[in-house]
Amino acid sequence: MLSRLDSAPALAPFRIRSYRFQWPADMLTSWAFEMETLILGWYVLVETGSVLWLTVFGSLQYVGTLIAPLIGVIADRIGRRALLAYTRSAYVVLAATLMILAFAGVLNAWWVLVIAFFAGLFRPSDWSMRNALIGDTMPPGALAAAMGLNRMTWDTARIAGALAGAGLFAALGIGPAYIFVTVFYIVGLMLTLQVSAPVRRDTEQISAPSGAWHELKEGIVFVWQSPTVFALMILAFLVNLLAFPVTMGLLPHVAKEVYVIDEIGLGHLVAAFAAGSLVGSIVMTITGGPVRVGKFMVLSIIAWYLGILVFGVQDAKLPGIILLMIIGAAQNIGMIALAVILLRVTPEAFRGRVMGVRILAVYGLPTGLLGYGFIIEFFGFVPAMTIGSIVGLALTGLIVARWRRELWT
Repeated sequence: MLSRLDSAPALAPFRIRSYRFQWPADMLTSWAFEMETLILGWYVLVETGSVLWLTVFGSLQYVGTLIAPLIGVIADRIGRRALLAYTRSAYVVLAATLMILAFAGVLNAWWVLVIAFFAGLFRPSDWSMRNALIGDTMPPGALAAAMGLNRMTWDTARIAGALAGAGLFAALGIGPAYIFVTVFYIVGLMLTLQVSAPVRRDTEQISAPSGAWHELKEGIVFVWQSPTVFALMILAFLVNLLAFPVTMGLLPHVAKEVYVIDEIGLGHLVAAFAAGSLVGSIVMTITGGPVRVGKFMVLSIIAWYLGILVFGVQDAKLPGIILLMIIGAAQNIGMIALAVILLRVTPEAFRGRVMGVRILAVYGLPTGLLGYGFIIEFFGFVPAMTIGSIVGLALTGLIVARWRRELWT
């Protein structure tokens, strides 16, 4: 895969070195993400016995969406690599704190929610800044392949992290399992510090004296005045509201209440979804993406909602695993295509701010999680999945009809 990127035209040596360190750094950080998400999600569900508290835990991991635009401004000022180093240092501290609480025997669901809140302040920006850093270090012709490879690090980490996290938690308990989580965060941070900071090519724009709020306003104005970027933001908010919650927070409930399986079975569900995502990443990496990437993105999102609709009526593990693989592939292809379009149309001077505004769309995820939690609590899982997928399909159709020129290309 890296040889494909090496051969990209006009690829400076520091970019090759940068990405070769960023790739394993992102993988190990993602591995730790997935391990602790599975471990803590199952812990909260078992301790509280409530799907509503499970969705609260999932929502807290995305509270940082509210401050992401300001973090994007900071990233444009200090550099995306520096910001990633700071956020990953925070992960190390929080994971070590939870590990100490577990070994001290004082850990409970409330402590988990508090730590999830602080981790959630940084996590959404980590996801967006790693994409922005790829945009800094890769030429336009290699973006689709690089984004696909980056998503592959997430997908392989999610498969391994889910299986390892479930196995370690079941065999050793939360304290010893968190030793591994903390170590992965530490190694990921060390590798992040080795990533080369890219050379600014538009210093005359970036170095102009202005305040943080003024720069944030400029980024918001750019998004508002760019029809393509604005349409992508709305579409991203919609999938975060109605599609992502199914696989980014509700799988512990599916495992425990729908399929009646334990944490090992939950690991299988998460790994199946990640395996499908990995297939989507490989397709985008090898092919470099389709020519009409906008049309491909829309069709993938439609397939994603259809997969959720069918997944919602399944009550057995094996069909659920197959559907999760299909959902994972459709989701990853669609989101890689969206990120590629966004990076292509955004100037480097605005990239951090635009990716920060893009993270505001992730605010739909905690909102959707809480909404799904209430619907499941009062009406059941099947009605929740049916309503979410049908509404998602209808609104996607309206968005594409309104911005046909920007999205159907």
